Amino acid sequence: MQDIKIDEEFITLGQLLKISDAISSGGMAKWFLQENAVYVNGEVDDRRGRKLRNGDVINIPGCGRFQIVGPTGQ
Repeated sequence: MQDIKIDEEFITLGQLLKISDAISSGGMAKWFLQENAVYVNGEVDDRRGRKLRNGDVINIPGCGRFQIVGPTGQ
């Protein structure tokens, strides 16, 4: 599992897809989520605007598992 460190309170699922190199541009997020199952904390989620916060675990089959690590104190 790879840690994704963020400096903000949250990032969106669409942003994570770009950071993880699952997609090459933000505009591909909607299409990618329609065509592929992405799991957030063990449940399928297809909302590109889903807010991912400290401790969330995201599984993108074929790309990897990621855990959000938020700012200290959150």
